[in-house]
Amino acid sequence: MILSKPTLEKKLMAKELIVKPLTAIQLQPASIDLRVGNEFLIIDEHASPVISLDKPASYRKVSADHIIIPPKAFVLATTIEYIDLPTDITAFVEGRSSIGRLGLFIQNAGWVDPGFKGHITLELYNSNSVPIDIQAGRRLCQLVLASLDQDAPPYTGKYNGQTTATQSKVYLDGEAVAEQDANFR
Repeated sequence: MILSKPTLEKKLMAKELIVKPLTAIQLQPASIDLRVGNEFLIIDEHASPVISLDKPASYRKVSADHIIIPPKAFVLATTIEYIDLPTDITAFVEGRSSIGRLGLFIQNAGWVDPGFKGHITLELYNSNSVPIDIQAGRRLCQLVLASLDQDAPPYTGKYNGQTTATQSKVYLDGEAVAEQDANFR
């Protein structure tokens, strides 16, 4: 069940859910708007002719009050807000409609797992044919929270505790499909 504004307010006041810093304008009827920070990562296109899932990609770090995202370009960003989810709530990030209508796609590659603590890394993609200027502090996306049917084990993965835009760590996965299948038989 997706949590409504009154439920979000109760959980925030009781400190059962932590989103900080937080202003009143960020609380929406069924979500919390999140703001983009001032640290960005851009894939270094000159470091390697191909991106491999088996080794770290090369990124350039940019710290700025705004960034211009060229057409058809991809940038990692981070939220200003620190998130601390309890083990009975999961969340996902959606782009704000007003931002999407400008051609900026915002993702966080799936769910925010129960028990996650940290800043959320956002994947920004400019699908437009003109550059888009993004200012730090703007509300770009919304955190939609949902109640689980029971407590889940807390997330302890490789992105827990991140404080800035964090590069892909898929190279740390190291699993083989056959091994995964064997564990579920």
